[in-house]
Amino acid sequence: MKNKTIKIITTLFLAISLTGCTKILKDGKQPVQNPETGQNLVENILCQPENETTINIYKEHNIDLEKLPKCDEYKISSNGYEGLWTTLFVKPLAKLILIIGELVKNYGLAVILLTLAIRGIMYPITKKSAMQSENMKKAQPKLQKLEKKYQGKTDQESMMQKSQEMMLIYKENNINPLSGCLFAIIQIPLFFAFYEALNRLPAIFEENFIGFQLGTSPLTAFKAGHWLYIIFPILVAASTFFSFKLNQTASMNEEQAQQMKMMTNISIVFITIASFTMSTGIELYWIFNSGFTVIQNLLVKRSKKNANII
Repeated sequence: MKNKTIKIITTLFLAISLTGCTKILKDGKQPVQNPETGQNLVENILCQPENETTINIYKEHNIDLEKLPKCDEYKISSNGYEGLWTTLFVKPLAKLILIIGELVKNYGLAVILLTLAIRGIMYPITKKSAMQSENMKKAQPKLQKLEKKYQGKTDQESMMQKSQEMMLIYKENNINPLSGCLFAIIQIPLFFAFYEALNRLPAIFEENFIGFQLGTSPLTAFKAGHWLYIIFPILVAASTFFSFKLNQTASMNEEQAQQMKMMTNISIVFITIASFTMSTGIELYWIFNSGFTVIQNLLVKRSKKNANII
């Protein structure tokens, strides 16, 4: 039930997110790239670029930049209504990034600070999800006994009885099977909103953070001989691995444990491969978001351990 619900939620938000909004600027069928960064430029940017090379490229492709506000004058209401997704998620995030960027004088740092601020606000919810994971691990011995008790029984009466006993175990251990879905409901649209906001803000893709160009992906950087960008896929892989590992719930049997392990490994490999084509800006979001999850889960585990000792 829980896995099915998560899949439905994931599919729903992927559908909503991918009906968005970011339009790659093209010359015929070929994406137009910034010659300085190798980044594919976005047609529907939210505010005016400041880099002269970028400005000239947009003008060559008949993009009227005069209709757009300057990035430091950008408002959520700028550029008119673009649908619920952009209005509720993308534009507010873009505005927050610009505000923080102006305050700290660096948009890479702004992405990090906003990521941590959002996770701080979400902490009560995400902490509950982490606690549920720990409670589920505690309940595993009883759940495993329940599985053995009803092993091979497929009649309706046995299944109903098993379901009732399982719910009693959940109640004893303060487990809500659907609690983990709430975190997914929030996380999925946030990632895609960050992705789109960062792609559509010239202030981001024209900016550097500690020597790394925020709009450039590691793969693009490698082609230009900038191999130091390898640090980002490594950090994405490491933060994802530990985030998944610490958030795992013990499975009821060996078969489920193997399935979960395989799915986790596939996800980590997929995300790591995808990180080579992500911009440095979105990778900063991913690294610090996953890093927050790792630290949070370590704190929850420690608090649970101390509570058991007492």
